[in-house]
Amino acid sequence: MHITGGKFNSRKLLSPKGRNVRPTLSKTRAAIFDVLCQFMEFEGRNFLDMFAGSGIMGLEAISRGFSSCCAIEKDKKTLFNIKSNYELLGVKHDLILGDSIKKIGSIRKKFDVVYIDPPYREGLYNPALAALLENDLLNDGAVIIVEYPEDEKIDFSGFEVLKQKKYSDKVISYLKKAPA
Repeated sequence: MHITGGKFNSRKLLSPKGRNVRPTLSKTRAAIFDVLCQFMEFEGRNFLDMFAGSGIMGLEAISRGFSSCCAIEKDKKTLFNIKSNYELLGVKHDLILGDSIKKIGSIRKKFDVVYIDPPYREGLYNPALAALLENDLLNDGAVIIVEYPEDEKIDFSGFEVLKQKKYSDKVISYLKKAPA
């Protein structure tokens, strides 16, 4: 596993052990950030990785200029791996251990980008999107990125779809909060 762009470009990271984590492929990560830069400058922005897994998306965001990343991960060993990678790069970390849907209500910060890629087939997409709206965690102009299998049915009510891209058997949707 390695960073695909920015100040830590090509830096190798510790890969998580086990089958419960599937890091977003480097080619897909690069494409996600290429699309995202069409919507905003990264400098000084805050990134939330709701289901951190390997933690690679947050580290990629920091490498590309985001000022901060908050990462939520349910598995303690996986979170320890993420922490080790932040320390390996000498990056300040804001890591939260626990269930993303439950923990999100305790966050007192707003975000410019939220990345949602929970474990597939666990019914977490709609609750995650609802939690974002209920807890008022989005700055004006915030972009929500949702990575999901193409056959997953997600309710994007309350959001405007900015763009969708298909990569193999998954879809990446870029959303923003719909006007009130």
